Amino acid sequence: MSRISMKVDGNSYVDEVEPRMLLVQYLRELVGKTGTVVGCDTGNCGACTVHLDGRSVKSCSLLAVQADGHEVTTIEGLGTNGELHPMQQAFHENHGLQCGYCTPGMIMQSIDLLAENPDPSDDEIRLGLEGNLCRCTGYQNIVRAVRAAAAGDDR
Repeated sequence: MSRISMKVDGNSYVDEVEPRMLLVQYLRELVGKTGTVVGCDTGNCGACTVHLDGRSVKSCSLLAVQADGHEVTTIEGLGTNGELHPMQQAFHENHGLQCGYCTPGMIMQSIDLLAENPDPSDDEIRLGLEGNLCRCTGYQNIVRAVRAAAAGDDR
């Protein structure tokens, strides 16, 4: 067992974990952040995307011990005071949610995308989200949502 500590959505956690435990398992099973979804379990679909120190990572491709001492933000940690994060609001208003399975990862990746490129073209949005798969193939609405969030049209 390994002792790890990290902040998740602003709260501190200290736990003993198996060294092989994936970050997504830690978040869901020990911290209770079930908004982070396990999709393919191989890092291909992006459903498990979270932010590690502000950058998106696929939590099924990272061990919990690798996040020791770092700050993790999940989809549940985005909103403030009961209000949706602007990206969450843009997904809602532009029908980017589809079945919702990919949505947490899409939103987390989209926030990271806009942090690097605040005014992306549609092609740049598609390129930025290429590691995240939507099983409903609702990509057009997702691109529209990211564009709306970038333009500040989400409020």
